[in-house]
Amino acid sequence: MNCLFSEIEQIILCKDPTDKVKATRNLAKGFIKKHIEYKRPPLEITLPGYPTRLALVAPRALKRRGIDTQEGRNVLMHAIAHIEFNAINLALDAAYRFIDQPFDYYVDWVKVADDEARHFQMIRRYLNLNGCDYGDYPAHNGLWDMAVKTQHDILARMALVPRVLEARGLDVTPGMIRRLDGAGDTEAVEILNIIYQDEIQHVDIGSKWFFHHCALRELEPRTAFISMIEKHMHGELRGPFNVEARLKAGFDKIEMQQLESKYS
Repeated sequence: MNCLFSEIEQIILCKDPTDKVKATRNLAKGFIKKHIEYKRPPLEITLPGYPTRLALVAPRALKRRGIDTQEGRNVLMHAIAHIEFNAINLALDAAYRFIDQPFDYYVDWVKVADDEARHFQMIRRYLNLNGCDYGDYPAHNGLWDMAVKTQHDILARMALVPRVLEARGLDVTPGMIRRLDGAGDTEAVEILNIIYQDEIQHVDIGSKWFFHHCALRELEPRTAFISMIEKHMHGELRGPFNVEARLKAGFDKIEMQQLESKYS
């Protein structure tokens, strides 16, 4: 049997987008045949594999463009492609990095990685049809930076990647969909609608395993979540929040009231 973790490691480090997506999707199809056994500790991956020509810059160096032109929409969709490409790496790293988890934990995160690979494929096809490709514009690396910060604590990872960074997508995507719809870009709207629905499930998976590890440590989840935000993000979380979507993704009404009171 092939070792799940050695295969995931190779995929995370893979630089070619086509190869990474193909390998991720093949991993998901054949997951049940993988051997879940660590032969050595996971690597501390400071940077996953990205296309060589992709320029990673500070967030403030990225220029905003309107979406009234196709180039402006390409820039927006390229930014989302980078998020989805990072999301492949993040989901795989969640499975790769944390040992001795229940079998369902690995099932969940390999499935999430497969979904993110499918999302990336859809956006890359959109970019290709509109005269560009992933790597044509610069991007920032904030998502992976959080993976590095939380690599030694699964509770922090489940709190801050799915329940903060990915949940932020639930907050902002409806507005992007409305803007793209107003610009008449029906294909982009269709892609983002698919991603939006899938991401509710992904955040919910993060919530499930966050609650699981809170229970193991005998922590009150709402208090633990705020504590993680304050410790690792210095309280830098801002609303407005998509309450309806977050309630579907494992948050509860009391938790949302706390977040809105503290961070709006």
